[in-house]
Amino acid sequence: MEEKSIFRELFGWLIYIIIIVGLSLLIITFVGQRTKVSGHSMETTLSDGDNLIVDKISYRFRSPKRFEIIVFPFQYEQNTYYIKRIIGLPGETVQIMDGYVYINGELLDENYGNELMEDPGIAAEPITLGEDEYFVLGDNRNHSSDSRDPSVGILHRSELMGRAWIRIWPFDKFGVIKHE
Repeated sequence: MEEKSIFRELFGWLIYIIIIVGLSLLIITFVGQRTKVSGHSMETTLSDGDNLIVDKISYRFRSPKRFEIIVFPFQYEQNTYYIKRIIGLPGETVQIMDGYVYINGELLDENYGNELMEDPGIAAEPITLGEDEYFVLGDNRNHSSDSRDPSVGILHRSELMGRAWIRIWPFDKFGVIKHE
């Protein structure tokens, strides 16, 4: 009788562990994921070493918006993710002239960049985005590999993993990330 009781207890724990692992995988796959900022391309908004939770569910219900900080996989290196800010939206024409971003010929009003861009990259000439394409830039423009660089290029919506949602480390900067 005691053997059946131990077996039932172990079986109960096994089922409990399977449920917890399953729910964790569902959350990581479809809802949110932790990621760490590596590098200085998003300073002063995000810093090297910041730990973030990425919201992976919002873009299933709505389109990405300008100025949102997004996470996407780097196409040439497995398990490497980039964090950048959406600047150009589908159907828009993006160009960088004299260090400034122009959308459809109009100067983009930005207030988070550190300095004028020295290298417009592929955006020296106007780039018209397709119906599911996005142009992204780092906030620390002169120290960022972003859509100006052919190795990153224009992103398709399917490549966007999600948007940076909450900074969980360091604790003194804990909170929801502002997308302005």
